[in-house]
Amino acid sequence: MATKALPSYVLITPARNEAAFIERTLESVVAQTVLPLKWAVVSDGSTDGTDAIVERFAARHPWIELLRIPERAERHFAGKVRAFDAGSTKLTGLVYDVIGNLDADITFERDYFAFLLAQFDADPGLGVAGTPFVEGGRQYDYRYTSLDHVSGACQLFRRECFEEIGGYMPLRQGGVDLAAVLTARMRGWRTRTFTEMTCEHRKATQIRGHASFRGTFKSGYHDYLMGSHPLWHVCRSAYRMADTPVISGGVALFAGYCWAACVRPERLLPPETERFRRKEQMQRLREWLRGAWRMGAFRPAASHRSHRG
Repeated sequence: MATKALPSYVLITPARNEAAFIERTLESVVAQTVLPLKWAVVSDGSTDGTDAIVERFAARHPWIELLRIPERAERHFAGKVRAFDAGSTKLTGLVYDVIGNLDADITFERDYFAFLLAQFDADPGLGVAGTPFVEGGRQYDYRYTSLDHVSGACQLFRRECFEEIGGYMPLRQGGVDLAAVLTARMRGWRTRTFTEMTCEHRKATQIRGHASFRGTFKSGYHDYLMGSHPLWHVCRSAYRMADTPVISGGVALFAGYCWAACVRPERLLPPETERFRRKEQMQRLREWLRGAWRMGAFRPAASHRSHRG
């Protein structure tokens, strides 16, 4: 019996001065058991040899194409969306089922995309999928983090979903990946991180346990910008106090949010998306409280009295 074909896919990779990492990403993709129909690598004004590395692979694999766009004077997250949108022009006329946004510093096993494509094949309502990323041997603890969020390191979208949400929002201050996943769920699509597999993030970021006080403060500030509910943030900060650095991490996270609430910068998400996010957060808190109550976390311990015979 013939094996059922998996959904077809295309990839776009915005890359800016990634010569130290992109070769391993290229090696990971060309080694996949299921190859993309097209992979557009967009060099966002790179000056460090990134282009030459990509061109070397493109010469051997016609489905890889390098697109160079002019160097930008400013550096912000909206620039990555601009590069992604430029890459999407190389997909015109292609018939595909899934579109992926892949960072230029990610590596993974040979069956990585086959695994994710199988999830789309099994669930017609799945709009966005990905896996956790490992960095320096560490990853987020998904026992306590929602599996509904999909990391921007590698996000795969069902084509219909990506077109329905209008692609990525060009948010200069970040949160592009979060905004896309939230909008997808708001439109009725399921989003999922599948923990059965991981990818490896080669460039250092502020993964939990390594973030500085300043970086964690900025994270709290950004939570406000992205419409996080105040009660949710209080709980998140309290939980963060138990992680490294103990106490100070949670304090920094809470202080960043409070500072933003005082100076009141412009929120980044559309009002309907912010309301949807807060509704989700409150639902998750209620579910957590019900679970904790069932486990007896809030019930007084039974008293043990001695009885005279």
